[in-house]
Amino acid sequence: MRASDAERERVAEILREAVAEGRLEMEEFDQRLDSAYKARTHGELEPLVRDLPAAGSASSSPAVRPVSGSAARWSERIGKPATSGGAFAFWGGFRRRGNWTVGRVFTAFAMWGGGEIDLREANFEDREVVIRCITIMGGIQVTVPPDLNVDVRGVGIMGGFGENAKDESVPAPDAPRVRITGFALMGGVGVEHKRSKAEKQRLREAQRERGRLEKGDR
Repeated sequence: MRASDAERERVAEILREAVAEGRLEMEEFDQRLDSAYKARTHGELEPLVRDLPAAGSASSSPAVRPVSGSAARWSERIGKPATSGGAFAFWGGFRRRGNWTVGRVFTAFAMWGGGEIDLREANFEDREVVIRCITIMGGIQVTVPPDLNVDVRGVGIMGGFGENAKDESVPAPDAPRVRITGFALMGGVGVEHKRSKAEKQRLREAQRERGRLEKGDR
């Protein structure tokens, strides 16, 4: 039987809980998550979670429940009132990072200066967000989590408007769609897919806990 988007997302949620609890290593988690989003039938989904407890089930080991920022599920990060609709830098700089809420349309401008837009801990006013980056002889760096749905469509004129994935990017079906557009004139706009330090630390701690549990079983 053909699998639905909702069924693929349920499998993805089980995998996310499993890696947070130390049941899966990061490499195996990435492989299974990628297979889940590519799966077309129930037969392809079922083996991916056959050896794992259902998300939120009593058989799962206790874990800290996500409440905000990168630890929160996407559904909990969408629909909040915007805290910023733009940023401006002229012979200086700006920074938007941490627990902030991106407006439906966010416009960033930097001339002879620079700016940083970090979406890894951010919330979103709507499921569809447009970030306009305009820089003249300056630079803007946009950092996004690997599971965010990002569409980069900027133009560089005697400059660059590019995208780079430091961590493997697999957009989640329920993640907001962020369209990054604009232009760079004799400057640059860079979009980087990268996990936050807190997220990396959480995954490392989960893996260490798994190692301790495995040693205790021997």
